[in-house]
Amino acid sequence: MASNYYSFHTLATLLITPLVLGTLCVIFPFFCIFRIVLFLYRLVVNENMKGKVVLITGASSGIGEELAYEYARRGSSIVIVARREEQLRKVAEKARSLGSPDVLSIRADVSNVDDCKRLVDQTVNHFVDHLVNNAGISSVCSINDVTDITTFTSVMDINFWGSVYPTYFAIPHLKKTRGKVFVNSSSVAILYPPSLSFYTASKAALIGFYETMRLELAPEISITIATLGFTDSEIIRGKHLKDGFLQVESELANVR
Repeated sequence: MASNYYSFHTLATLLITPLVLGTLCVIFPFFCIFRIVLFLYRLVVNENMKGKVVLITGASSGIGEELAYEYARRGSSIVIVARREEQLRKVAEKARSLGSPDVLSIRADVSNVDDCKRLVDQTVNHFVDHLVNNAGISSVCSINDVTDITTFTSVMDINFWGSVYPTYFAIPHLKKTRGKVFVNSSSVAILYPPSLSFYTASKAALIGFYETMRLELAPEISITIATLGFTDSEIIRGKHLKDGFLQVESELANVR
């Protein structure tokens, strides 16, 4: 009995493995060509953003702040979200000066599901077209040095759920406008550098989630996932989680 099972298993392996590899060899080149053509199309045929409304989380500094200015230059109305209200006001003022016809700033914590529902509801009053999920924090710590593992739940709460929550609430509205979702992951999600395990896991989770959403929400909503490398921002200059708090340039601010 065991011998028959072993023989069947061996035969199945010998047949299925070449079949799977052969199928991949046929499909993969066409998939690569499709992605290249799609990239070139999007590169050449830029979307006219004038008059459209873009919701950007994590917009008080870094990549989110620069994205706000870029959309402003292209004539978009923008909704900027972050925890630091004073910093948001400064970003809003500059965005208006760069050409945005309407800027709405919302103080919210994207790791809080109620805040996310509120910020999307407020944005819908301006008819959301694009959702830019950018909010995030880093954690620099070897697993060998961790004394309280629960400290790092904030990394996943902000980096992963802080993108998923707004997306979930925005989906019905983005379907109506055939809108777009942008999510800022990171190259660490595929490079796995040491001492960034929690940050890496949160960014890899984003890729897995939004690659699935790309299929589930097409063709009404298109999704762009960015896996950027080294970028000069507050995270590079010291914005990271330490002992349950968000540290920015040696000053502590409670992440909650």
